[in-house]
Amino acid sequence: MRGIDRRSFLTAGAASAAVTVLTQSVSARGQGFPVGPEPIRYPSGVWKVLDERFRKYMVGNTPLVREWTGALWAEGPAWNGVGRYVVFSDIPNNRQLRWDEVTGSVTPLRVQSNFSNGNTFDAQGRQISCEHETARVVRYGYQGDPTILAETYDGKRLNAPNDVIVHPASGSILFTDPGYGSQGYYEGNSRPLELPTSVYHIDPQTGRLTKLTDEIKKPNGLCFSPDYRTLYVADTAPTHFPNEKAKVIAWAVQDNGRRLTDRREFAVQDVGFHDGIRADVDGNVWCATGFGGEGVDGVHVYAPDGKKIGQIVMPEGTANLCFVGKHRNRLLMTSSQSVYTLYTAAEGAHIT
Repeated sequence: MRGIDRRSFLTAGAASAAVTVLTQSVSARGQGFPVGPEPIRYPSGVWKVLDERFRKYMVGNTPLVREWTGALWAEGPAWNGVGRYVVFSDIPNNRQLRWDEVTGSVTPLRVQSNFSNGNTFDAQGRQISCEHETARVVRYGYQGDPTILAETYDGKRLNAPNDVIVHPASGSILFTDPGYGSQGYYEGNSRPLELPTSVYHIDPQTGRLTKLTDEIKKPNGLCFSPDYRTLYVADTAPTHFPNEKAKVIAWAVQDNGRRLTDRREFAVQDVGFHDGIRADVDGNVWCATGFGGEGVDGVHVYAPDGKKIGQIVMPEGTANLCFVGKHRNRLLMTSSQSVYTLYTAAEGAHIT
């Protein structure tokens, strides 16, 4: 997610950000949080209970762990259970990186990633990525160049695909196209948007691209409910519509992701933006949150009824997240310049 507020923030801090990413140790000391577990007395202070239902998902004797730092804007994490790694994007540095669960190391995966943002894996284990610079959705196969899944609609270039998910029953691919990656070379390209900001569907058999909805101002992160009957999409509207609030919009899913009906506002955020989102097996929606300041940035958790039940308060604004590990009970967060993990008592609803 990139917009007016982030541009102001990044411009003001450009000099310090450039210094920050030179080395991990300098960055860690500068932010007062070392690489590794936070040195604390349990329980960690990152847990914030807003409703007693949240206590079920807390682990009292686990720390927040800063796994790595060195990005300019870390985004788009996706868990690969076979390889036991997470792929994520460092958008401004035009690269994809890989966090290894076994060693905890972060290594380059693709340098020159076309300023990729969101990533996911399909049922065959193939990686699907949203590219800002080329305004494409692509799939990496077992060899050769990636397959282009989407790049135009109605004869016009897509804006800049942002985040992507796959429906397991049909293989349908859904992605958001808000256009943040076409508003400056820092995260992709600079060009006028040709299409309304929308959510799209790719048919896995025919390759046909269908617009599901444009009833959302800035569609960003998205996820299904555990039963795949509901689609949640974060709307980061305040970046371009100052009188709007950030929201999470929900639709009923029809035909295994081929149609959306019954639009409703699931959650409203007064300060900051919800960006990447994931659901757990109980139907709670975990929302990466940034640009809200201290006490707001991190992860906000909503129960299925739309009530916010808790937060994970982070030292950096959080752009995206995913559940990782054998039991998908470990939350990995791409937070501004860093990658963090935190064990929870929740279980991620989906495999990636």
